[in-house]
Amino acid sequence: MRIKQLSLFIENKPGTLNKVCQVLHKNEINICTLALADTEQFGIMRLLIHDWEHAKKVLEDAGFVANVTEVLALPVEDHPGGLAYLLNILNENNINIEYMYAFSYGKGDKAIMVFRFENPDKAIELLSCKNIDTIQTIDLFN
Repeated sequence: MRIKQLSLFIENKPGTLNKVCQVLHKNEINICTLALADTEQFGIMRLLIHDWEHAKKVLEDAGFVANVTEVLALPVEDHPGGLAYLLNILNENNINIEYMYAFSYGKGDKAIMVFRFENPDKAIELLSCKNIDTIQTIDLFN
């Protein structure tokens, strides 16, 4: 199912990432995973955090702009061709991926890919028909 992701708009300058992490640290908020995309002037830091509502509040209180986005987390076989198999299914069904990033899951032979789809409802329907489960929030953070 859908997972809430925080997207922070941050300046691309020394110390900014540290400030984000220090705010979270001081509030005892753990980052499950993150991705960072940047331009010359700013970056977008995408975070998966269990208590995303609390994290959003403390980060905004610290002066950051934080948006909530829904993403899907999918288990992918962790071997050559695992991601290619999933992407082929999505491609054959004309599902557009806006962005994605990965992290290690620590359970068996699977990795986790986090996807932001142009049409998440269509993606969920297709994945369900192909018996590809999305990872629930409770599973991700346990």
